[in-house]
Amino acid sequence: MALNTSAEAPLPVGEVSRLIGGWIDRLGSVWVEGQITQLSRRPGAGVVFLTLRDPSYDISVGVTCYRKVFDTVADVVSEGARVVVLAKPEWYAPRGQLSLRAAEIRPVGIGELLARLEQLKRSLGAEGLFAADRKRPLPFLPHRVGLVCGRASAAERDVLENARRRWPQVRFEVRNVAVQGVHAVSQVVGAVKELDAHPEVDVIIVARGGGSVEDLLPFSDEQLVRAVAECTTPVVSAIGHEPDAPLLDLVADVRASTPTDAAKKTVPDVGEELRRVEQLRERALRSVRGLLEREERGLAHAVARPCMEHPQRMVEQREEEVRAVLARGRRVLGHLLDRAESELAHTRARVVSLSPAATLERGYAVLQREDGAVVRSPHGAPAGERLRARVAEGEFAVRVED
Repeated sequence: MALNTSAEAPLPVGEVSRLIGGWIDRLGSVWVEGQITQLSRRPGAGVVFLTLRDPSYDISVGVTCYRKVFDTVADVVSEGARVVVLAKPEWYAPRGQLSLRAAEIRPVGIGELLARLEQLKRSLGAEGLFAADRKRPLPFLPHRVGLVCGRASAAERDVLENARRRWPQVRFEVRNVAVQGVHAVSQVVGAVKELDAHPEVDVIIVARGGGSVEDLLPFSDEQLVRAVAECTTPVVSAIGHEPDAPLLDLVADVRASTPTDAAKKTVPDVGEELRRVEQLRERALRSVRGLLEREERGLAHAVARPCMEHPQRMVEQREEEVRAVLARGRRVLGHLLDRAESELAHTRARVVSLSPAATLERGYAVLQREDGAVVRSPHGAPAGERLRARVAEGEFAVRVED
């Protein structure tokens, strides 16, 4: 129920704690899942003390149970095991502390763990966290490589040694964390976020050696998967061996089968790159030489042509052609002129033969009146009229007598 409080009438802390205890008492028994981080079984004591922790939220709570309740699972449950507990929440008012009193404890089996992982995998996949278009390519030569691994672990040694063997100048930013147990998720998430914020880190490797399904559970935790999905720096997952497939492999930008494989995929081999550069240089040199040889052969072929060896010969040939054309033109023009002259002579002869002057030269005369009209009949020249007679060599006057 709601409480009527004010600044003038506040509740004491003890009263608030007592009220919280009353509310929790009405909660009833609940099923709780967590990971056992501490286990205390004192000889002869009838009560067993446990600490359950939720790695995803970094919350722990104390659990107490009767020894006969714990003895039913004592052979299969130890620190680090995941269990499901039927417990009644209890509130210790003097300290303001929450605890659970367990009535039943059930270990979480491998099959159940795998089923839950598969369900989480489908849920995260539906959100698109494993989509291929979210994968980012790795840089060719990273400025600095971030490495998240266990302290003095074989995975750290494999990554560092293989990477430096391939490229001796490579630099690493190593974060040693717990890679299994109750603190693994929080430490790995913190290291990944720290390296992602590092301005010089171009790629992050999360590496761990092989292990059982339970040992690799932190790398399938939803909190870690979402933290990697939010990274702006490419992430390489190198967890376990080839058969191991934690959810981190699916959300990472690149999956490596082993830590050694992660070093090979992240850092280029300087020897191999030098050989590749040398091959490219030789290929480029062959191409340039082939181009030069081809052009040299073409130039030699062009120079060997007669027009290039004796360029004046072409001018001489053109000169002869011009002379031949000129001579032919002159001949044609001469023939045309001769023909025209012959035709003109024939035309002149015809004109002369048809001219009245030619008729006059044969002894004929033309009579004309004074007005120039030609007399064509005797009736056109009356007696006594003066006429002009035109002959071949001139003219003279005549008069008609009869």
